[in-house]
Amino acid sequence: MGAGNEDDAEKRRDDREPVTLCVEYEGADDLLGDYTENLSTGGTFVSTNRELPIGTKIRLVLGFPGLLQPINIEGTVRWTRGEAEGAGAGIEFLEGTARDQLAEIIQRVRARDPKTVSRIFRVLVVEDNRHVANLIQDGLRGSQRRDFGGGIAFDVRNAEDGRQAIEILRRDTFDALIVDVYLPILDGAKVIQTARGELGLTTVPIIAVSAGGDAARKSALAAGANIFIDKPMRLRQVIETIQRLLAT
Repeated sequence: MGAGNEDDAEKRRDDREPVTLCVEYEGADDLLGDYTENLSTGGTFVSTNRELPIGTKIRLVLGFPGLLQPINIEGTVRWTRGEAEGAGAGIEFLEGTARDQLAEIIQRVRARDPKTVSRIFRVLVVEDNRHVANLIQDGLRGSQRRDFGGGIAFDVRNAEDGRQAIEILRRDTFDALIVDVYLPILDGAKVIQTARGELGLTTVPIIAVSAGGDAARKSALAAGANIFIDKPMRLRQVIETIQRLLAT
């Protein structure tokens, strides 16, 4: 192949669109930690099974729940690692504008700028019916912009029985709980009672749900639930209840 053809091939490689890799962090603190340890030094390691030859142009898209716009930063593959070591690529960010823009966005994330980061409303759904749990989770996330104006992002976790719920509550904090009254291992009334008493969660709003009628309603409210919703419930009921909680 002549020199002219080699130059053309090189030019075509240079003109290609960058390969896009998406990195989703669990939250803002995880992104800030990665920035302190890696991103601020001009590069990072990304786990991927894609074959990325050294020199490949990369568009890295960084995000986390509550980030209003994904962070885009361009770089180049400088080294790779095989499956035996944990497949991935070392990305070096382009000097100048890319790094400066990243640093600026990180400062806004650190300051929790409302134009950059939504308020995170953390909800624990204690429900052994996975279909119902997924319905609530997907419904809240899908309603973020439509019903909450984009200023709220929902971080929804699920516990499938009462014991698991209490273990989660011992470790993590939430802005609201949605608890089915009839649960395996430990029922919902006991979960609510433990949350209010032993765990000291006296101000966290608790929404109890059940198809058990008046008996379930009485046991849930006696245990400390703020609101009771009969099953089968409409997702709109849950969303409107969360809207009222956010307004208080």
